[in-house]
Amino acid sequence: MNFKKFILQLHKILGLTTGLVVFVVAITGCCWTFKDEIESLYDDYKKVVPKNEPILTPTKAKELAKNVFPNNTVHGTLFKKDDDAIEVIFYDAKPEFYQSVFLNPYSGELIQVDNHLSGFFAFILKGHMRLWLPKEIGEQVVGVSILMFIFIIISGFILWLPKKRKNLKQRLTFDWKKNTRWKRKNFDLHTVVGFYICSLALVLAFTGSMMSYNWLKYVVYKATGGEKAARFIIPENKRKISDKDAKIPMDYLIEKLSKENPNAESFELHYPKTKDESIYVEVSNSKGLYYDSDFRFFDQNTLEEIETPSIYGKYKNANVADKIQRMNYDIHIGAIGGIAGKIIAFVISLLTASLPVTGVLLWYGRNYKKQKRVGS
Repeated sequence: MNFKKFILQLHKILGLTTGLVVFVVAITGCCWTFKDEIESLYDDYKKVVPKNEPILTPTKAKELAKNVFPNNTVHGTLFKKDDDAIEVIFYDAKPEFYQSVFLNPYSGELIQVDNHLSGFFAFILKGHMRLWLPKEIGEQVVGVSILMFIFIIISGFILWLPKKRKNLKQRLTFDWKKNTRWKRKNFDLHTVVGFYICSLALVLAFTGSMMSYNWLKYVVYKATGGEKAARFIIPENKRKISDKDAKIPMDYLIEKLSKENPNAESFELHYPKTKDESIYVEVSNSKGLYYDSDFRFFDQNTLEEIETPSIYGKYKNANVADKIQRMNYDIHIGAIGGIAGKIIAFVISLLTASLPVTGVLLWYGRNYKKQKRVGS
């Protein structure tokens, strides 16, 4: 068996093994791309009439929201602009619970409760990440399949390369005539489309794999010259205070940060889980993007700012390796390129979903033809 025949066998086996998974992940990826834009069409309840009054403090917002879900854990509270509702986010891993309570920032009135585990986009995300299977099983199936898909893309490009230069045009265009058979058209759809999207499909697959596997994230980070910890770390408080010392309440933080960052999109404050853990606030600096957010940590006793050894600190302190890691999700969904980037990601995902279909038809056509010859 020569090299290309071996690659063809590998391509077929991996393709048939992962085809259904790749199709589902690609289609659900299409649907997820414009989630924020679609949800913005019906989220008027998140807006309020701004007033020249003090807003709810983090402590008060948490207290009011706990009246709705007294037995669940508050993950954090999101503060946006003067005309935005305050969002208190609840999250528990087991049993899985993920809901948000929206409050009027001036009166504390309950506006709405959103269940992030139900609805269309929750359904889409579960399919994309775990094929609607139990989390422990589904995430492994998807992770392994997408890693295999990376090899499928590489092997497909090797198979695409024509033996002779004069055949190059045939691999780059759809040269169909009236008498061109469906098998030829299907072959062209698989090879020509596959060639044009292979590089961007590889980017989407690789960035998805980095979210699935911490070891891959670590390898990429170190290979690009990273020196910090490639994971999220909440540092401990710098000093403990005695009973006679005055503890500065966290409720001053949002007001302080708002004055320091008047152009910030939002401030998401996370309450310490223990007496030794610092408070951390995620400051979003750009609408629809995550990579340039600032993760800031404060001693819960003194509100003194604490630096973290992680890549997730202040964006201005991030080097090239840190930025590559931070940009991973925004690259994966195309947000890094704005609305144009999302359109590209949508089209690439849609065309990627077509490859398992044309690939199976190609395999079926060849095998059916062989069986027919044997039978005759």
